[in-house]
This record gives sequence, structure tokens and C-alpha cells, in this order.
Amino acid sequence: MKKLNGLKNVSMLILLMLVFHTTSHAQTTMEEFMMKWENGKKLTLAVVETMPDDLQNYKPHETAMSFSEQVTHLSSAIVGISGGFLMGEESGIDLEKIPSTKAELKAHVEACYDYGKATFSKLTEAQLAEKIDIFGNNASRRQVLGLIDDHCTHHRGAAISYIRANGIEPPRFTAF
Repeated sequence: MKKLNGLKNVSMLILLMLVFHTTSHAQTTMEEFMMKWENGKKLTLAVVETMPDDLQNYKPHETAMSFSEQVTHLSSAIVGISGGFLMGEESGIDLEKIPSTKAELKAHVEACYDYGKATFSKLTEAQLAEKIDIFGNNASRRQVLGLIDDHCTHHRGAAISYIRANGIEPPRFTAF
């Protein structure tokens, strides 16, 4: 009986170690996040490329943002949030300038995503773990990275729905 209890204890210890090991590695590494970030940039550029020039100002409802506004907003927010909450340096990007052509919109997307990547890559593990006040909440800078990524996904998804609403096949999502 004593041997059985000892075996149970060892088994439980091994199980706990496996759970701890798995959960301690469950978070995305910075390298993995950067690969995801580049993928998001490529998809956003493909979305912009897919929408015809004459539909860049399309909006499904008078109260909605236009296609171009959706993409400009998601891109500009990368710079604004990164600069304000992730210790980003001066971007040199004019966030007041509204892109008026597809080429200008693509250039804005590239510049903003590249600025985000440069800012994110300079953050140390300690800085990523640091809790800061953001939009009335307290979150780590690592959580702010997730916020920025989710925000981009949200507005890119809206832009994709605008493409579909015009009977156009949007670019396919690729995970990697």
C-alpha cells in the first residue's frame, strides 16, 4: 500500500511538472509574434491591393468608415499606441495626412507596420512585463502588443467585408 501511495505521489508530481512546463511555454514568444506581425502586414497590403481604386472610399453605411478610412485607422493606431504606450521613438509619419490613392495607402500601411515592428523589437522582457495605464485599464506592455494586433485584425476584417460586399473575392488568409 505504501508503494502505491508513493507511486501516486510521483505520478502527481510528474503531472504537475508537465502542466507547469506546458503553461509556462504557452505564451507566444517575441520571435513568433514578429512572424505573425509580418504576416498581418502582408495580408493588410493584399487587402488594399484587392480593393479597386474606384472603391477605396466605399462604405456600407453613411455612419461607417470607408474602406480607406478603416485601413488608415488601423495603420495609424499602430503608430499612435506604440509611440504612446510602448516607448516608441518619434515616427516621422504624418498621422494627420489622409492617403488619397491606393499607392499612398499601401505606403502608409508599410510605414506604420514597420514602425510597429521596430518599436516592438526594442522592448526588453522586463519592459514587456511592466504594467502601465492604458485607456483606463492597467495592462502589461505585452498585453498592449495583443491589443494592437487585435485592433488591426478587427479593422482589416471590416475592410475585407467591404471587399465581399462589392462581389470581389478577398485575399485568402494564410496563417504562416
